[in-house]
Amino acid sequence: MSLDTDTPRDAVTHFEVERLVDGHALLDVRLETGRTHQIRIHLAAIGLPVIGDPVYGVPDPGLRRQFLHAWRLAFPHPLTGEPVEVESPLPPELQVALARLAE
Repeated sequence: MSLDTDTPRDAVTHFEVERLVDGHALLDVRLETGRTHQIRIHLAAIGLPVIGDPVYGVPDPGLRRQFLHAWRLAFPHPLTGEPVEVESPLPPELQVALARLAE
């Protein structure tokens, strides 16, 4: 829940550990709500900051982005209401970063 407002709203994040790699955790995160910076703030708050996140996380000089990737999105189509589901594999730069951690 955001505390920086007069009208706070709930923010709910679910996660599971997919893999542990040399003191780091690769997580599968599912949002129940969609607040700005929600994943980054929630993970930082529980001591699991996102690698490459210069604001809430851990900077990584070998990574030019945050280690966040939406591998699966699911939502109702805005016009038809039909379910839409898309998936995307982990991008090459994140695969390289993950392999570097495992060395």
